[in-house]
Amino acid sequence: MGILAKTLLYLGFYGLLHFGYEATGWEVLRPVFGGSESVFEHLKMGFFAYFFASLLEFGFLRGRPVFPRGFWFSRLLATWSIPWMIVTVWYLVPGLFGRPLPFALELAWALGVTFLSGIFGGVLERGLEDEWSSPFALRVVLVLFSVAAFFFVWFTYRMPWIDLFKIP
Repeated sequence: MGILAKTLLYLGFYGLLHFGYEATGWEVLRPVFGGSESVFEHLKMGFFAYFFASLLEFGFLRGRPVFPRGFWFSRLLATWSIPWMIVTVWYLVPGLFGRPLPFALELAWALGVTFLSGIFGGVLERGLEDEWSSPFALRVVLVLFSVAAFFFVWFTYRMPWIDLFKIP
């Protein structure tokens, strides 16, 4: 699957995760679907949307005679990186301009950032998918991915006592 196709798939899952819980109110969706407009919820949606896109990509690719040997290493590392890509790019505007954008511009910026995070994730995984990872590197990525998944689900129900940008 090409980077653009994967990014569009990711955006589709992101949209589903963004509006699915709000549209249905089904509590069972809350662990991975967005439940509010907080930055945390958007990072969670990006993480799970990219992972779901990677699962679907696996379904498309698994029957190929030549399967990328570093597929899961590259996809899990890219999935783990997606929230940090979103933060890094999105916070350029507040960092450079110091004030909120008008609503339409902020919405366009948010969509652009989400699109760019998909492109960046695709570039990262393509650069790693044909390489064998060391067993230790694979374990590190599995631990980081698992902790992030736990973090996003756990904090859906129990917000941490400390905020990212406030002095405790």
